[in-house]
Amino acid sequence: MSQALGKPNGLLGPDDPEPVGIIDRGDASPFVLICDHAGNAVPAVLDGLGLEPAELNRHIGIDIGILGVSERLAEQLGASLVFQRYSRLVVECNRRVTSPDSIALVSDGTVVPGNADLTPAQRSLRLDEIVVPYHRQIETILDRRAEAGIPTILVSMHSFTPSLRARPFQRPWQIGLCYGADTRFTTPVLEALDDETDLVVGRNEPYGVDLNKDYSIPVHGEERGLPYVEFEIRQDLIGEASGQAEWATRLGRVLPAAHRRFTVAAS
Repeated sequence: MSQALGKPNGLLGPDDPEPVGIIDRGDASPFVLICDHAGNAVPAVLDGLGLEPAELNRHIGIDIGILGVSERLAEQLGASLVFQRYSRLVVECNRRVTSPDSIALVSDGTVVPGNADLTPAQRSLRLDEIVVPYHRQIETILDRRAEAGIPTILVSMHSFTPSLRARPFQRPWQIGLCYGADTRFTTPVLEALDDETDLVVGRNEPYGVDLNKDYSIPVHGEERGLPYVEFEIRQDLIGEASGQAEWATRLGRVLPAAHRRFTVAAS
């Protein structure tokens, strides 16, 4: 199946949700939270990408549980949160446009019919109407803080499946930290996580940051010179509201503790 051509004036229709969710709490907190895969919406014109709803509800379509954690954590920290409502299967907000999986043909063994045989114009619509507004909103907040001379810690929130269908393996980590060249804030976060009990922490597990393929941390963190941390939380731990609240409370302890360490080290 090929993608429907879309509406003459664009991709998103009047009944489709806005791509960007934002909770702007001003600039009192040192933290700004972003959530690339918070939702699994699909523009109506794309007819669910030819997938059953169960596929869009899997980890291939959404970072299960992470929006609930992010909203609670941002509230605890008094921090702003920017999140994406559309599924990563429509277009991947954490990939550079040159990455082959910016619009995936197959994801963890699932073929995505609505992503086949796209024209350059169809690809551009997804980027222009979904990806660009999301990153523009992040830039707006980071630019505002930079112009005011307010130091910022960027916090990128993700979740990961306990096991991939395509490569079955029970991942032991409850939480992973992903990082590139800049570990200024990742290191104190790892130290603060060591103070928590009964945690198996992944260091660039189950994923790392690919500075050439990924987008959010390489562009908003590394290229800006902003200290950052990228969390991956295992989805079976945060699929329900109780787990989301538990992990928000945990990270609500960890991040301020890490910030105190970071501030001392930088002084």
